[in-house]
Amino acid sequence: MKIKLAVIYGILIWIVTYVISLIVKPIITINTPYNNLIIPLCIIIVTGFFGILYIREINKDEVIEGIIAGIIFIAIDIICDVIVFIIPKHESVLITNVPTHIFLMSIITLSIMTLLGYLAQMKIELK
Repeated sequence: MKIKLAVIYGILIWIVTYVISLIVKPIITINTPYNNLIIPLCIIIVTGFFGILYIREINKDEVIEGIIAGIIFIAIDIICDVIVFIIPKHESVLITNVPTHIFLMSIITLSIMTLLGYLAQMKIELK
């Protein structure tokens, strides 16, 4: 278990997702229904990218490592959201409904990291 690496990647996932949400904020405010599509899509892409970087360094028990890393990523996201948005009551496109955001982000992150761990343990030969 590389906790330090998981924490660093968790913070990077949160920062990159927030920056992407700032970039696409004009699109979201014009097309409000896309808020429920764009933010989870950003989370999926960014978590997938950093998840691959994390799992690539693990050599055994990849599924367990993926689950643990997913839990760490979720904890980092919740902590950063509380510190940056909830305590100072700062409005954000990233979090319009806190319980829904936490629920969806948790499901997405755990699913991605578990799947990446499962795929990492498979022996694949490409001919």
